[in-house]
Amino acid sequence: MFDKYIIDPATVANTGPADAPTGFSFTTKLGYYRGLGLSMVEDLKVSIDGEALPREAITFDEGQGPLTLDEMETAFDRRWPFGAPATITVALPGGFPAGEHKLSLQQRLRISYMPFPSFNNDEKVISL
Repeated sequence: MFDKYIIDPATVANTGPADAPTGFSFTTKLGYYRGLGLSMVEDLKVSIDGEALPREAITFDEGQGPLTLDEMETAFDRRWPFGAPATITVALPGGFPAGEHKLSLQQRLRISYMPFPSFNNDEKVISL
């Protein structure tokens, strides 16, 4: 529904020292029209040029401190409101690759009244 707003391409940046980045981060928004508890975000898949990055390398922060995707499964007291930006950080030695690349994010969400998960996808061409 709001897939084209999931990745904010202006926020993609390397993390760590400038001469030896340890990963990259970017801002994301929920691709669903209502807010959700973090435990209802079943998965976040980040890919560069179609190559999926390891789940263990991804952390999520809606403003209350970073969580691994496994930790999000039991974050019953935290919520991601609609329209609120959150930061995804990916541990990737060397950071985001130089040049032009496709950054993709898939959100798999558990919606209480739907018998199947909601998949929301966005892909942007990024050049750092």
